[in-house]
Amino acid sequence: MARFRLIFLALILSLGLSRGLAAQSHLAEGFTGLPAGATVAVMPLDVELFAVTAGGVLEPRAEWTTKAIANLKEALRLRKAGQSGTFVPVPPGDGELLAELNHLHGAVARAIDLHHFGSWKLPSKAGKLDWSLGEEVAEIRKQASAEYALFIFLRDSYATGGRVATMVLYAALGVGVGGGAQVGYASLVDLKTGRILWFNEMAKVTGDVRELEPAKATLGHLLKEFPE
Repeated sequence: MARFRLIFLALILSLGLSRGLAAQSHLAEGFTGLPAGATVAVMPLDVELFAVTAGGVLEPRAEWTTKAIANLKEALRLRKAGQSGTFVPVPPGDGELLAELNHLHGAVARAIDLHHFGSWKLPSKAGKLDWSLGEEVAEIRKQASAEYALFIFLRDSYATGGRVATMVLYAALGVGVGGGAQVGYASLVDLKTGRILWFNEMAKVTGDVRELEPAKATLGHLLKEFPE
């Protein structure tokens, strides 16, 4: 499982950083923004941080992940969902269901990044943001008394001292070797239907969610053009 997780992260980093810059809509057809006073339930943050070793291996860092989640939660607390709207955390409730929905969101988000914003377009979508998490999300509507949910997925990695030394060595030889990177997705979901109403993706090589102020900046990138 650990090996699969590391291979998976390497793949999404590759997809995110090499993705084409095609001009595609971040909004589902017919959706223009949240109504005034909307309540948006924030799903448990799907966040994991890694250290990049000298050899390029990604090692999970639980302490970093804990700090990052706390910082991102605080950043969300300070931000409104829109016109007098609010973000509220989803009650703990059924932890297994929440984990399954987050896992599903991660898979769908990667598909959107690849097939909507990337170069492998799906003809059946006709260029539209037409994706769903299914009717299972209706349970979140009951638990949180909200019409919408915000899903956030983030994988972040940081070069160790050994990795920096490797980068310097290869740079002297004229070869570029990567360090850390941030890849993230954010989705606004209609809890009645499961339809993804808004989606944003982020891939960058700077930022540090282990500190509050940089975490606020990362959240700003993830929620850029959020449909307020």
